[in-house]
Amino acid sequence: MLLIGLTGGIGMGKSTSAALFEERGVPVVDTDLLARAVVEPGQPALTEVREVFGDTVVGPDGALRRDVVAKMVFADAEKLRRLEAILHPRIRELWRAQAAQWRLEGRPWGVVVIPLLFETGAAAELDSVVCVACSAGTQRARLRARGWTAEQVAQRVAAQWPVQKKMDLAQHVIWTEAGLDVHAAQLDKVIERLRGRGEEAGTRGWGVTSRAR
Repeated sequence: MLLIGLTGGIGMGKSTSAALFEERGVPVVDTDLLARAVVEPGQPALTEVREVFGDTVVGPDGALRRDVVAKMVFADAEKLRRLEAILHPRIRELWRAQAAQWRLEGRPWGVVVIPLLFETGAAAELDSVVCVACSAGTQRARLRARGWTAEQVAQRVAAQWPVQKKMDLAQHVIWTEAGLDVHAAQLDKVIERLRGRGEEAGTRGWGVTSRAR
């Protein structure tokens, strides 16, 4: 099985790429969703986050107040490091388990969406990496459209490696500056290259229909 990592800068189109992979029959696990799951009420990670950052990070309903945590950690690199030390090992355990399940099912490939893929050293466990990217101006505009302030945008961007560094390390790059049609067409080309690699390795049952729009 080919295990493919999908990464890129924040706001650069990872979720869109993940959806396009799924439309084409490729199973996807998104670590952003896993990050939410590991801090649900009753989870050990939530207890640990509360112990480290204080009672104010948990609301009256017992759920993590993500906005409060974000305000704390993105303004303080050490606090961000401590949060990541709590969450990242648990998140990696979950996506590894999903990859193992895909292998048991005989899946020819699967995609793991990891925003901090290179930063966390996950590339060593993957067969290929796809990086989605766009210009800094487009990135800022997309994040501001989410309602983020200029300060919040700057903090989030600073918490990740420069996208050019990620592009240089990835085996495949999808440039998301244009519309969805162009994005999808690029992804289809990546799929064809990955499928060819799998066929060369003797993998069977790819079952992918390429549907560029």
